[in-house]
Amino acid sequence: MAFSIKDKATDEAVRRLARLKNTSLTEAIREAVVHEYDRISDKTPLLDKLAEISARYRSYPKTGLEADKAFFDELSGDE
Repeated sequence: MAFSIKDKATDEAVRRLARLKNTSLTEAIREAVVHEYDRISDKTPLLDKLAEISARYRSYPKTGLEADKAFFDELSGDE
């Protein structure tokens, strides 16, 4: 089975991806299509995904420690 890519921009994009991943053109196309299919077919609503992340965050034990504002201000240059 063969595909013929007649669009120059698409051809260049596939070749860049293949070079970046150090893989064949066929493998680059297959992975890109599978990833895009998986992304689109994931029917989990965004709010459900966020609720899962929030629940995981809340499950961490509280340490009782306070953030060192001066330390973070220095890191960000807001002395």
